[in-house]
Amino acid sequence: MAEIMPIICDSGIENMEDEEVEPKFKYQRLANDLKNILNTDVITCTAVHLKGTYIYWIIKEILWIQIWVTADVKLIRWQLIKLMWTPKVNITGLFNSENNQNLSCGKSIKAVALEPDPSARSRRFIVGDDKLILYERNLLKKFKPIELCSVEGNVLAICWQGSFVAWASHIGVRVYDLNEKCSLGLMKWEIPTEERLENFRCHLRWTNDHTLLIGWVDTIRICQIRKRNPIEASSSSLPGYIVDPISTFQTTFYICGLAPLTASQLVVLGYRKRRSDSFKSLRPVLCVIEYKMNTSEEICTDSLTLRGYEEYTVNDYSLGCIVEENRFYIAAPKDVVVASLIETDDRIEWFIKHRKYEEAMELIGTFGSSMPVLTVARQYINHLLTLKQYDDAAKLCLRMLGNNKLLWEEEVFKFVKCQQLRSVSAYLPTSNDCKLDPHVYEMVLYEFLKFDINGFLNLIKEWPCQLYDGLAVINAIHDNFRKQHGNQLLESLALLYSYQGDFESALRMYLKLQNKDVFELIRRYELYDVISKLIIPLIQLDRERAFEILLNKKKIKPEIVVQQLEHNQEYLYWYLDALIKKDPSNVFQNKLVSLYAKFDRKKLLPFLKRSKDYVIQEALTICKREGFYPEMVYLLGCMGGVEAIEALNIIIYSMNNIDMAIEFCKEHDDNDLWSLLINESTKQPEIVTKVLDGIVEYVNPEVIVCKIKSGQNIPNLRKSLVKMLWYYNIQKKMFACAQKIQQDDYFHSHSDVVSLQRRGQQISFEHLCTLCQRPLLINSVYNCITGFKCGHDYHEPCLKSSTTTKHCSLCKLTISDIAGEK
Repeated sequence: MAEIMPIICDSGIENMEDEEVEPKFKYQRLANDLKNILNTDVITCTAVHLKGTYIYWIIKEILWIQIWVTADVKLIRWQLIKLMWTPKVNITGLFNSENNQNLSCGKSIKAVALEPDPSARSRRFIVGDDKLILYERNLLKKFKPIELCSVEGNVLAICWQGSFVAWASHIGVRVYDLNEKCSLGLMKWEIPTEERLENFRCHLRWTNDHTLLIGWVDTIRICQIRKRNPIEASSSSLPGYIVDPISTFQTTFYICGLAPLTASQLVVLGYRKRRSDSFKSLRPVLCVIEYKMNTSEEICTDSLTLRGYEEYTVNDYSLGCIVEENRFYIAAPKDVVVASLIETDDRIEWFIKHRKYEEAMELIGTFGSSMPVLTVARQYINHLLTLKQYDDAAKLCLRMLGNNKLLWEEEVFKFVKCQQLRSVSAYLPTSNDCKLDPHVYEMVLYEFLKFDINGFLNLIKEWPCQLYDGLAVINAIHDNFRKQHGNQLLESLALLYSYQGDFESALRMYLKLQNKDVFELIRRYELYDVISKLIIPLIQLDRERAFEILLNKKKIKPEIVVQQLEHNQEYLYWYLDALIKKDPSNVFQNKLVSLYAKFDRKKLLPFLKRSKDYVIQEALTICKREGFYPEMVYLLGCMGGVEAIEALNIIIYSMNNIDMAIEFCKEHDDNDLWSLLINESTKQPEIVTKVLDGIVEYVNPEVIVCKIKSGQNIPNLRKSLVKMLWYYNIQKKMFACAQKIQQDDYFHSHSDVVSLQRRGQQISFEHLCTLCQRPLLINSVYNCITGFKCGHDYHEPCLKSSTTTKHCSLCKLTISDIAGEK
């Protein structure tokens, strides 16, 4: 096989010169023998086969064939050669002469086409001059010419696929249906300005049995051969198929060849319309065009440097293709270049060369490659560090290095050189699956300690303490302690001490900081024995959270807390007030009386009423000392006797609250208290009516009325008396109504009982006489039975024969209590 050499080409998209665009193709030049031959000869036409490449050229009317076979040549049956200046058609087999033909047509032949199916036995071919002629074998195995169609001018090009033959004439392109033996119509082609249409090669190519590509001058047309629909086929004179152009568009260059790439993309070889400053031809272009309905877009355009391109014309170039391999052959008189779709490794190499590492890694992940993705990733990391994009480089480490400890440590040292360990810190692996050397984490912490104290503290909080040597970090903090960052450093020390199990030192740091995390530390590690001497500082730090701990009797005894708070009465009040809510029977309620009296009097009286676990006399002494009359009244009332009278005197004389005095007397309902209240009321006429209104139901109002002196002026006395009499009248009516209801209920109940007892009782054969113990009912005998209300029944003869005929022998009920005869 010929030596393959790379070709130099410029790749780019027009109007986008500043942007590097990924190439579609890679190019290789066919060399070795071909190179030597083309030093003296030129290529006039080429043909490409799936199993090899054949290049033809003619010098001095001698046909030369150069063959490069890339696979089994047995599938290659023949190759047709066309000679434009001779009226002969030669068909020559490459490996045998079975199908060789030498026809003399008498006219200049410009186009021939072999039957596209190499396995067909008919060995047909088509020749075009001023007619389109099909040659096929007859019964004698000789070729017989059959005229298919007359042509406008001459046949310029032929392309055969299945049962359809496309050919170009001087005015346009036709498609012939070999099955129906008719032309499907003429597609006229626009004649170029100041040029003749036949001066340009018409390029025809079938992409499948029903899709035809046409490229002529600077216009491309894609045609679909489809069956006519029922409406179109209503006329019997029309062919069954129709040529339907689905897209037509112009190019910026003259077309030298075209081939399909994808369902909507074409590869087009082009000859530039403009010339260089020295009026030489410009380099040809290989263009990928994406087409839609009558529109197109150039996806990629490559300028090709072929030997001698400056001297060539549009018809000197040709394009062959092997669709199955996406390989395209660009032929010029002195050169042949193969364009292949760029492979994955080539694309990756191009991406890396142009620093498009993301695209390269994505491509490897999708299609795989001989180059490991980690190799590309590490190059990308180096590139980002060079650009000082440290955060992006760190994120890439997290994404690509996974749990590879060795790679992590190697890449981290690159950040050390840049003093950018802070950028990678958030992405370092910290799990047991991938734990780096402790020295790595310590280097990160030292850098934060030096440049970012807040970041240092966050890492101490977030990282597991097993990642690094905690004592070494503690020593580093002491060596680099700075007062302006004292709070952050003290908190870091507190955390590190707690990680090391030195909780006493940790608590000391937190209390220096006034940091409330001390409570979480106490709770997490159950440091209740340590805090017994730190109770007041803890309350000063956060009373609510401190009490959450101090009120848990299982963790710390109330006696210890009270002992520590004895010298701080306000804190002691807060604690005991919270304790009484959680433990109403605690032993410190005597202390709470004096504390309520001192710090929150409004809670004192509800506490005195609610609790019974304090000494009343001590509480009374405190209330007398403080002059708390309502509390004194309640305590004296609880004592009763003389103390209750003292309480009433306090209400009347000290508090001047007659309503409270009345309620106090009602509560205790003591005659001595009522007498004292009545006596005092008669001395003060203005309160007589209030007492009259209040003593109803408790004391006979006559007592107070009798004590009113004749001629004494009592405000609102008449109103109070009317109210009192009205009340007693209502009370009398209520008693009468209640008595009537009671009597009616009694008589109704008595009537129901009498009716019930007068009812007959059912006697069965199972009932026995109480005296004789025989069945009460006897068949064929007159039964006379006597029953008592007690439920005992007798035969009447048995009852008469007994000594007590009027009483139940068991219950002693009289005859009047008989339920009746049954």
